[in-house]
Amino acid sequence: MKGIRLITALLILFFVTTKLFGGEQIVLQKVQGDVTVRAGVTETWSKLSAGHSLNPDATVKTGAQSSAVILLPSSNKKISLPPEVIVDISDIRELTQEELMLKLTMEKVRASSYQWKGRELNLPNETAMHGDPKDQKQALSETDPKVGVMEMNGIKRVLFDNGFYSTSALKALDVLRRYPALKKFENRLLIAESLEKSNLKSEALNEYVSLSMSTDITPEQKELVQAEIAKLKT
Repeated sequence: MKGIRLITALLILFFVTTKLFGGEQIVLQKVQGDVTVRAGVTETWSKLSAGHSLNPDATVKTGAQSSAVILLPSSNKKISLPPEVIVDISDIRELTQEELMLKLTMEKVRASSYQWKGRELNLPNETAMHGDPKDQKQALSETDPKVGVMEMNGIKRVLFDNGFYSTSALKALDVLRRYPALKKFENRLLIAESLEKSNLKSEALNEYVSLSMSTDITPEQKELVQAEIAKLKT
């Protein structure tokens, strides 16, 4: 019973902190080729043109040989969206340490819930009952492996490359949970690096240690990871 109460409380906190992000409207400054947007949990992708304002619940997708530039009004920062990426606008932001820790806890609960199907508690259904819009949106597309690849492209080339390390780690954990085939060395390494750059050294160390114990990494990759472990332990 305590476990259910804890999970319910985390779900409520997660939902509240997500809703609190009203965020600024990001402006699409430049568009080249096939650039589309999906609003909220809808399945429909609509064409975008320069000057379009993007709400926090929007998801942007760029096609092959297509790109876009978005502008963050508060900082006047421009961010390029390269070809073949999918990016949630709500991820283009910094998180506080408290937000990141809360969301990491929620992601761990979600990951473990995928192993509880058939038992008394099934968290995906519980989450749907609480109306988490991001989970509903993900359910629409997670049957297509290419979507996962494009989401990882967005994490690497948009979030991580622009210094949004907290949301890089969270989004990568989420994508690898939904697309186990993408649990490759470089993707798992990105999670560890993102946590490290988010100043969560203990969590980053755990990721590096877990990665070092993998049986399918090369000697060079193992040496790289062990060097990171040694650095964090000093």
